[in-house]
Amino acid sequence: MLPVKFVKTHPAARPPEYKTEGSAGMDLCSVEHIWLYSRDKPVAVSTGLKIQLPPGHEGQIRSRSGLALRGITVVNSPGTLDSDFTGEVKIILAYNNDEQGPVEIKPGDRIAQLVIAKYEKAEFSEVAALEETVRGEGGFGSTGK
Repeated sequence: MLPVKFVKTHPAARPPEYKTEGSAGMDLCSVEHIWLYSRDKPVAVSTGLKIQLPPGHEGQIRSRSGLALRGITVVNSPGTLDSDFTGEVKIILAYNNDEQGPVEIKPGDRIAQLVIAKYEKAEFSEVAALEETVRGEGGFGSTGK
């Protein structure tokens, strides 16, 4: 397992937690009590945690499927938690479900998932032309249905 350091900035903060052996994502929980109203502007919700990832790794903040079914999603999912960021992790949530009415988020509620992934730095070099491929410049929908 990859060792990851964290600091609680709020007494109600819960460490990220895998719920099953096969889980790729760890649950992130709210330390705030808020109400989300459909089609309001997105809200940054505090987790009460600062997390320091090892160099060469990033944290991907993703929506939880159960919340997404109710219209609650992480804005710009997946969001990126960089290894050199050591501030408090906040989750930007948006709500879009006019039929359900406002939704209450309480301290301890699971609001997002954190997936940790390795990454590589790229070095770009300008060339006169790119190599030919089967797909070529075929864009959206070009590989079929």
